[in-house]
Amino acid sequence: MVEGMRHRADDDASRYLPVAEHGLIGDLRSVALVGTDGTIDWYCCPSFDSPSVFAAILDADRGGSFELAAATPAATKQFYFPDTNVLITRFFTDDGVGEVQDFMPVAGPGEEERHRLIRRVVCVRGSVPFRTRVAPRFGYGADPHVLRLHGGMAVFESASLTLALTSTVPVEHDDRDVWAEFKLAEGDAEVLALDRISDRVPPRGCPHAEADRQFDATVRFWRRWLSASRYRGRWREMVHRSALTLKLLTYSPTGAIVAAPTTSLPERIGGERNWDYRYVWVRDAAFCVYALLRLGFTDEAKAFMDFLIRHVSLRGGGADGPLQIMYGIDGRTDLPERVLDHLEGHRGSAPVRIGNGAVGQLQLDIYGALIDSVYLYDKWGQPISSDHWDQVCTLVDWVCDHWDQPDEGIWETRGGRRDFLYSRLMCWVAIERAVRLANHRGLPADLRRWRQARDAIYRRIMDRGWSARRRAFVQYEGGDVLDAALLMMPLGKFVSPTDPKWLSTLDALTADLVSDSLVYRYDPAASPDGLRGEEGTFSICSFWYVEALVRAGRVDEARLAFEKMLTYANHLGLYAEEISRTGEQQGNFPQAFTHLALISAAFNLDRVLG
Repeated sequence: MVEGMRHRADDDASRYLPVAEHGLIGDLRSVALVGTDGTIDWYCCPSFDSPSVFAAILDADRGGSFELAAATPAATKQFYFPDTNVLITRFFTDDGVGEVQDFMPVAGPGEEERHRLIRRVVCVRGSVPFRTRVAPRFGYGADPHVLRLHGGMAVFESASLTLALTSTVPVEHDDRDVWAEFKLAEGDAEVLALDRISDRVPPRGCPHAEADRQFDATVRFWRRWLSASRYRGRWREMVHRSALTLKLLTYSPTGAIVAAPTTSLPERIGGERNWDYRYVWVRDAAFCVYALLRLGFTDEAKAFMDFLIRHVSLRGGGADGPLQIMYGIDGRTDLPERVLDHLEGHRGSAPVRIGNGAVGQLQLDIYGALIDSVYLYDKWGQPISSDHWDQVCTLVDWVCDHWDQPDEGIWETRGGRRDFLYSRLMCWVAIERAVRLANHRGLPADLRRWRQARDAIYRRIMDRGWSARRRAFVQYEGGDVLDAALLMMPLGKFVSPTDPKWLSTLDALTADLVSDSLVYRYDPAASPDGLRGEEGTFSICSFWYVEALVRAGRVDEARLAFEKMLTYANHLGLYAEEISRTGEQQGNFPQAFTHLALISAAFNLDRVLG
């Protein structure tokens, strides 16, 4: 029996790869995280928000994993097959070099229910011994399963999901797991494929020829998709990697884009700031539409807008009350949060949560994000329809009546509602973009009322959101705490990027919240958010900072800050939500918001540099 390859020492950290030591593969329905040691330690099937099959990243003992690596000491390196989401993990040993090629074929028409994960092992120089262990743990490690052999396959059966493993090498097994050891000479290859099977999706093998064909088809798919990019500026490789990552975070049946494909990866090791991000945030809307359209991915922008219109704009607002801030990838609204007490969490960072209790919060800024996305799509995509305009009018009328309420704000604090300045700012954006759209298209609207509300918000921010003592705009009315969300003030065109009050705010933010180009959201000690512990710098804010510097004319500073941020990416160009004091990735990984902000910062910085 092959012993687990992760258990190299007794200390807790050695049982877990750092978050950054992973790459991502996917099929536009779900993803898998592949560690630099060759282990898949996160995989949910058949969709992003399904219960996990492999979750060793959250519990090395109970979570389950798919291990595949050299069976002798080896140095490892990881890279993507150029211009694709096919991941290569290389093993450099004393006697040779081998590699594992990981990919998930994207289903074609009529194959939507198929989910396949292929791991092709190749020896490229000398000879290399390999070992593998496939140990699924269904239902976040809580659901039992049995293993049986069927037609040369190992079939893992749980109450809610059945997976079949095809292997071109002989395997051993017990009643739960499969393992094998094999040696490859130069030019040899073996294949392990894991398929979801059901009454409607019968098992199928994956011989060498089939694996070769699907590898080539997967490479063609990603290269064909990326060829639609119009971006020709600087940092193209990083921009395109961000675009490929965003595509991986897309749920193709509905066009939804998840905030991240993981849950409960901690914002601080040992802390409690652990959340489930496998859902669609309305807040991401404008950033998604802007980034996708700027790069030329109009089909993806349209699919995401269709999701918003179908599931968001038709619910909430008006007589139904405030909009919900997030939705399931299928548009569902019920996302109850609960704790999985049986999982220890990444490096002991409990709790592990599924669902998200913030779904019931009031966050007024999402109106600005939603209506700004409609405005941008009308400008660069397709003109708004009459029915959709009626929905926009309903939402704007609601904002006019409710913009001055306290709320939980952009950072989803759990310390009570406040009069957050960013929420006021985005309510202003909601009304201002609707006014622009009405004027541009000649659409019917209560413009007099809208303008009065818009101007009232402007005056309120200027009067109550400015701290004479700090000489800066502040997090909430009457306070003197700074907040990096206010970097959106010039980006949202609320204030001139060279306005003296804004430049003073930018200097204050730089002094208080910026560390080597990295930007903290706010200081939890100065502004309690209802949670214990500290957090790292927030990477989206770091890219917002770059854009704010660009617009303020401080281009050299912006370029240096951007180049520094690129050094904090992992070896594949991927970012989690936050970065620790020592430069480690923290939080759910990879984070869509971060990659959206990278694309926007690169686009605008490159345009200024000419």
